[in-house]
Amino acid sequence: MSRASLDKDPHEVAAMFDGVASGYDRANSFMTFGFDRRWRTTTARVLDARRGEKVLDLAAGTGVSTVEYARGGAWCLAADFSFGMLRAGLHRNVPMVAADALNLPFADESFDAVTISLALRNFVDPKAALTEIARVVKPGGRLVICEVSTPPFAPIRFVHRNFVLKLLTWVGSRTSSNPEAYKYLAESMLTWPDQRTLGEIIASAGWTDVEWLNLTFGVVAIHRARKPA
Repeated sequence: MSRASLDKDPHEVAAMFDGVASGYDRANSFMTFGFDRRWRTTTARVLDARRGEKVLDLAAGTGVSTVEYARGGAWCLAADFSFGMLRAGLHRNVPMVAADALNLPFADESFDAVTISLALRNFVDPKAALTEIARVVKPGGRLVICEVSTPPFAPIRFVHRNFVLKLLTWVGSRTSSNPEAYKYLAESMLTWPDQRTLGEIIASAGWTDVEWLNLTFGVVAIHRARKPA
């Protein structure tokens, strides 16, 4: 299978994740030096999903993040457009559904919150997806996005872009069944907008009270917003 191009053809991206699904969680933890667990824990804290709430974990992959978000008693649904990823997560005790972020198979105002972890940059049209997500969230509901970002401190930004991402690509090429997929993922990190620009995209999709929190020197950031009441 060829590497998905940066124009993010949906079929290529889905096929790419199908191809790495069986070892994705293990490779992801290895490539992030275990920081992915800390990022999930912090995202869950920001999400603050509570008993009685319905939460959509979009682009959830194998559902490892969904399990984390459900610990507080909320009903959490894992949705992804990669059947391979969903199959790899069937052993987890969370409901799962195949879904396209641009055309979600849910009624208006179905969820109290929606969250996306390290996947928004793979959507073919992030702003359109954020608009569609707003449709299925109740008025006053929450959006929480954990995504790669841009370290604000110039020396760290230089090291991250010129050394760390190359190291991650090298490691991924030796731990994954599809090395080209990790080249795509590294390239997608380099082309992704910074914290403020992503915040503006979220606001332009109809969300309010947009704010963000930098994690690990800004290598990753959590964005939080609300749907207008």
